[in-house]
Amino acid sequence: MDSDQIIIEPVLTEKSNILREGDAKTYVFKVSRKANKFMVMRAVRDLFNVRPVSCRIINVHGKVRHNRAISRASFRRGLGRTAAWKKAMVTLDKGQSIDSFEGA
Repeated sequence: MDSDQIIIEPVLTEKSNILREGDAKTYVFKVSRKANKFMVMRAVRDLFNVRPVSCRIINVHGKVRHNRAISRASFRRGLGRTAAWKKAMVTLDKGQSIDSFEGA
């Protein structure tokens, strides 16, 4: 797998911003379902030219969603699911940061 296929996109939420701004620079990414810790750390090193110290992987399960009625005449309702995905939390070495996140 290529490095750009492993890391899909960054996760930019309030909690991930707090983790990124703390003492231990922790960045959160949405990664491929087939990726493991070592593949993610190598991809971060190759793409962003930084030295990752550790990586935590979390499988995020899809949620069940209830669909609304299709029309006024039809009261058919259905169940759907959001897609499951994999999240990686990568901690960098002290003094390093990823410039594209910092806005520089």
